[in-house]
Amino acid sequence: MEAAIKTIVTTFINSSRGKDNLDSKSFQKLVQKQFSGTMEDTDSSSAIKEMQRGLDENSDGKVSFEEYLSLIGYVANAMSERKCGSNADAS
Repeated sequence: MEAAIKTIVTTFINSSRGKDNLDSKSFQKLVQKQFSGTMEDTDSSSAIKEMQRGLDENSDGKVSFEEYLSLIGYVANAMSERKCGSNADAS
């Protein structure tokens, strides 16, 4: 668990180049690189922009670490539902 948390933090820091927020370009690169195997439409810049707008709670045009954690939570929850759903189907 600790290694996973370190990866989440390090990924944000590297993607934001040490800044407090991900700008649009950095967010798009992060999503395309880190989530292409997990999420649909990671090759669509308009879908990524829409995702960014949905995460941007304070409407500053950037994704903060806290807003990024919302994305991580969403993806983790979706993965959990898929795993649990496939286990429920098997029983």
